[in-house]
Amino acid sequence: MQVNALDHVNIITDRLDETAEFYRNLLNLERRDGPPPLTPLTAQWMYDAGGKAIVHINSTDCIRAYDREVQPGALTGALHHVALNCSGYDTVIGRIEAMGLNFQVNLVEAIGLRQVFTADPNNVLLELNFFGD
Repeated sequence: MQVNALDHVNIITDRLDETAEFYRNLLNLERRDGPPPLTPLTAQWMYDAGGKAIVHINSTDCIRAYDREVQPGALTGALHHVALNCSGYDTVIGRIEAMGLNFQVNLVEAIGLRQVFTADPNNVLLELNFFGD
């Protein structure tokens, strides 16, 4: 057994539309309805250019196979951040600035990595990684 890649991240929110638009505007992800039995009012999935669902966004009242207490906007247990391998550094910085988001940039020169840290509307910390970009 081996891990091949991060499959997706699930965010539970009381701000479904705002969260979906955030990921569409910042990361250019395509917004689609989740599959049945989910509904457009309870789930939106955000797809990359290759057609892969990267972020699953569920409302607080969405049905879940594994349910647990969730408080949108509060700390998410042991989860510190979600890291995404990205390209188009200048474009993302421009979007972040246009959206008026707080952000921090970090350079890891030894491996040619630029990191951008910002939070989504639910206070989920994103680490956007740009290798050689």
